[in-house]
Amino acid sequence: MAVCQAQGCKVEVPAALGESALCVHHYLVWLDGNCAAMRRETAPTGATTARHDEIAEFIRVHGERLSHVATCGLRLSDAMKASVLNAFLSLMNLRENLERAMERARAQPPRL
Repeated sequence: MAVCQAQGCKVEVPAALGESALCVHHYLVWLDGNCAAMRRETAPTGATTARHDEIAEFIRVHGERLSHVATCGLRLSDAMKASVLNAFLSLMNLRENLERAMERARAQPPRL
């Protein structure tokens, strides 16, 4: 197993997070930060349609990855389980914001 790439962290990276090269804790911190940034990005002045597609793919990929972390048999503390659930909530909230942004974009008249 590889060791987390976060500065100063020596915790092993579970197989479910191999591509991220982060331990569960640092992955969840990274994911939460990215979800928050993307929620701001989908605010009323919003992102482009191409960016909406990228964000939707981010949600899909990391939702799947997070489900593997949650169900792969890792022994997680109750606090870490709560953090995993919070990360799912962040992804779900991001998805809702994205859907609202896409609806706003469809409702706007085309620019000439």
